Amino acid sequence: MTLTPYLVAKNAEAAIAFYAEAFGATEDFRMTDPGDGRIGHAELTIAGSPMMLADEYPDFGALSPDSVGGTAVTLHLALADVDATVARAAAAGALVLRAPADQSFGERTATLLDPFGHRWMLAQRIETVTPEEMQRRWENQTGA
Repeated sequence: MTLTPYLVAKNAEAAIAFYAEAFGATEDFRMTDPGDGRIGHAELTIAGSPMMLADEYPDFGALSPDSVGGTAVTLHLALADVDATVARAAAAGALVLRAPADQSFGERTATLLDPFGHRWMLAQRIETVTPEEMQRRWENQTGA
């Protein structure tokens, strides 16, 4: 079994170009609606993981974050260099919500909002931390 995110964008073609530029995505294939040229389905690979993407199809309930007032979902992308990826994504049009910073749970993370309304947490492992140590560090940070 696998879990694959399926994103909807108002301009799927531009989204594919953004994901390629910002995250190094490769497009595996796409199907274009013969009636109006919208991307009905595309499959990408980002950091070895599959992702699917389509243009909006309101009649099927396929709406982008822009059409529904934002997103409640954050996509976690593990990669080798958070800082370089944040710089590349920002240059390609992403909004940096949280700049790269080292976290107590052993990752360097940053949070972005892509130009299509999808939120991404970029993460780079900087140390291996046990669950017990994560909890201890969290308690020490919050004074619990």
